[in-house]
Amino acid sequence: MNIGAGNTYPANALSNFAPHPFTFTYDGVTIQCASMEGLLQSFKFKNPEMQKHICTLVGRAAKFAGKEKNWKDKQILYWNEREIKRSSLEYQYLLDAAFKALATNTNFQKALIASGKSVLEHTIGRTSPRDTVLTRAEFCGRLTKIRERLQNGSE
Repeated sequence: MNIGAGNTYPANALSNFAPHPFTFTYDGVTIQCASMEGLLQSFKFKNPEMQKHICTLVGRAAKFAGKEKNWKDKQILYWNEREIKRSSLEYQYLLDAAFKALATNTNFQKALIASGKSVLEHTIGRTSPRDTVLTRAEFCGRLTKIRERLQNGSE
């Protein structure tokens, strides 16, 4: 199943562009998110107030809010003004926490369960962590793990 906003259900509902509100808490800071894309794009901004604003965005609005941020040269992202190296284990923990928070949204859960046993793919995503805040493997791997937990009744 190829995940994408322009695809049919449930693939479109699994897209980071989908409007799935959730509460994200990391390192003692809690923020309300309207979509996963908003949260991911917020990592490009050092200012906590700007991060909060970006988290209120959904879909293309979220994507384009972070599009011009030049984080790739230094490979640095942020949470609450703190620098986090894109290649670090801490960044992977940040992503884990983000997807765990997203998984509390019941519409997201229903879409993930509706994907059944399909192999999850995201062909428009990038593969190199130097080029994106979330690679295909990071995205699809996390969704697959969450789906397994949901199907086993342990989420």
